[in-house]
Amino acid sequence: MDNNPKILTINPGSTSTKIAVFKNGDIVFLKTIRHSVEELSKFAKITDQYAYRKNIIYKELENAEVKLDLIRVVVGRGGLVKPIASGVYRVNEALKRDLMNSPVGEHASNLGGLIADDIARELPDAKAYIADPVVVDELDPVARYSGHPLFPRYSVFHALNQKAIARRHAQSINKEYEDMNLIVAHLGGGISVGAHYKGRVIDVNQALDGDGPFSPERSGTLPMGTFLKAAFGGEYTYDEMKLMLVGRGGMCAYTGSNDAYEVEMKALEGNQLSYDVIVAMAYQIAKEIGAMATVLKGEVDAILITGGMANSKWFCNFIIERVYKIAPVHVYPGEDEMRALAENGALVLSGEVEAKEYI
Repeated sequence: MDNNPKILTINPGSTSTKIAVFKNGDIVFLKTIRHSVEELSKFAKITDQYAYRKNIIYKELENAEVKLDLIRVVVGRGGLVKPIASGVYRVNEALKRDLMNSPVGEHASNLGGLIADDIARELPDAKAYIADPVVVDELDPVARYSGHPLFPRYSVFHALNQKAIARRHAQSINKEYEDMNLIVAHLGGGISVGAHYKGRVIDVNQALDGDGPFSPERSGTLPMGTFLKAAFGGEYTYDEMKLMLVGRGGMCAYTGSNDAYEVEMKALEGNQLSYDVIVAMAYQIAKEIGAMATVLKGEVDAILITGGMANSKWFCNFIIERVYKIAPVHVYPGEDEMRALAENGALVLSGEVEAKEYI
């Protein structure tokens, strides 16, 4: 008879919901549920979707014959709430309030904590949490200065994957994450490069719509004078300018595609523009890694490269050839967010860490 407690993880995306069940650290069920634009268009706000998505999750778990009464922890992907320290947070009323009415912005990941709470409440002995949302903020005070008091720098990055990979690397060499200085570069649709000092990300580029390297669909740092002329020149609307920053910026603006693999294949087939853009993106990532090395005063134990684009050795080599003299480089391809959520849930379940309270 199966009496081992299980962990359910929930990761809502803009057009999908990923769910997974873990037992003793092993994944026993994984499903990506796709949502059509037509289905989602029925809802005025993203948060209106949570009951709809929750019901689909129940249906998939039932079809897979997952024993819900053995689930002890439900971990949802954290959303755009107030800036908080890294860690696992119990889903309380304050957190639900800000997930429903985000002070930062609306995003599908806000549904994770809401759905987790609903499911946990309906199970006999389960609790709901979120872990390391994108708004994790551990910046040093000096890192908040931008150059003008109206525009402070703030922390929005791939906290869940960056923290999970950093801990995984430390464990692989029998060290504690809190004893190491690391630079972690997450390479996905957005790109974030963080300086991890003794377990805290003391500086990181704002990867959502801010600064840093350009990515497959985001422009990153732009020449502001030229940008202002375009913004106020009357040729573009606000929404069009916003798309230049996020959605149709970066590699997509240059090549017409936000698919890094597709652009890489064209580059390898001899397309000069594709090649030049790939090299330029790697160049900017390397520059950001170099900048984070100065944040850590040159004391860097390792550089970790992760995310979807880290699957390309060819692309990673363009970065590595520029940064390998700073510190040893280790590549962790892909982003296993479901496992990262489960690992955080397991720490709470085992009592190794205490869940924090969101205020």
